[in-house]
Amino acid sequence: MPITLEQLLAEEAELQFDRLSHEEVLTLGVTLLEKAQRERMPVMLDVTLGGLTILHCALPGSSPDNEDWVRRKKNTVNRFWHSSLYMGRYYASKGTSLTDKPHIDPAEFVDHGGSFPLLLRGLGCVGSITVSGLAQEEDHALVVGVLREWLANRRAA
Repeated sequence: MPITLEQLLAEEAELQFDRLSHEEVLTLGVTLLEKAQRERMPVMLDVTLGGLTILHCALPGSSPDNEDWVRRKKNTVNRFWHSSLYMGRYYASKGTSLTDKPHIDPAEFVDHGGSFPLLLRGLGCVGSITVSGLAQEEDHALVVGVLREWLANRRAA
């Protein structure tokens, strides 16, 4: 069963940070990298904070196309402050797509899953965590799973 808009919004509400430092974002990115390596995922990943690329890595099996997908997914998150999967599902529910909009350049934006906003509670989007290389729902699930586990471990500590 496809994930709903309500579920995607609930993920965004759940997966927010009370504080977020450069070091924490790097640790989060390394956690994502280690999981992808362990499971031999052919992905490219990208983690940003405040306009800075904190971690960017292409794993074996990824391709130059993944570089472009990462960039466009990340642009979507940074512009709309929602996951790229949410944006795709939102516009699909309206019978259109994000890139059908006249002010959106499809060379710069895409509404396929795999990028998630780093949301600072009370402030909004301060960065993004992005994966490309799997099916869009799998890219999204990988990012959300790592965020959920990382936040749970941090809260328990």
